[in-house]
Amino acid sequence: MYQFDAVRVKDACVQWIRDFFAENGPDCNAVVGISGGKDSSVAAALCVEALGRDRVIGVLMPNGEQHDIDMARLLVDHLGIRRFEVNIRDAVDGLIQNLPADMTVTSQTIQNIPPRIRMTTLYAVSQSNNGRVCNTCNLSEDWVGYSTRYGDSVGDFSPMSFLTVDEVKQIGRLLGLPDVLVDKVPIDGLCGKTDEDNLGFTYAVLDRYIRTGEIDDPDTKALIDRKHQMNLFKLQFMPCFKPEL
Repeated sequence: MYQFDAVRVKDACVQWIRDFFAENGPDCNAVVGISGGKDSSVAAALCVEALGRDRVIGVLMPNGEQHDIDMARLLVDHLGIRRFEVNIRDAVDGLIQNLPADMTVTSQTIQNIPPRIRMTTLYAVSQSNNGRVCNTCNLSEDWVGYSTRYGDSVGDFSPMSFLTVDEVKQIGRLLGLPDVLVDKVPIDGLCGKTDEDNLGFTYAVLDRYIRTGEIDDPDTKALIDRKHQMNLFKLQFMPCFKPEL
């Protein structure tokens, strides 16, 4: 029976972050995009435990009005880390307005522009502050492709890519994060729906399937398997032609 040892994994992850920075920038800062949800909260808290609060920078990136921006501010205040707040609305609107007038722009295109602008913002902050960008995705989201390619799916290091949603929450509690952040209902930040509304199943069902292979509803299994197969390309290195020389 699968059992998750949150203490052991948390300690190992903290050491892994320290090792990454020792090899890839001993004096660099961790730069974390802060949304106010569990993933960015836990990622930032892990970095604080690994590096100290003076080497962690939180970047808040509302797109105009963000109804839950107070949660992001609560997180950086709780951790006592340096912050930058950059409103991306002008950049998003500017790009959308300058897309070719004779091109049909899909709703999915519009929804994915903000996370890609946010990643550009993170790297702008990182490059100007001797930083390394922290990816905040988790295994559950990655398993079904619930991320924006070259948006929230990338970064310089990823502490939680092999941890499910439930495991991330357990580590968040170990790190002493406020319950309101750990248990906050995840919203995609794109169209205003919850993650689970968009996915068509709960994270509890998905996490159990990932870790044990067990699932009760065959239709849900088929949906998860289809999403997993369709989105594997997001996790793979870009295909490259290699000539025979």
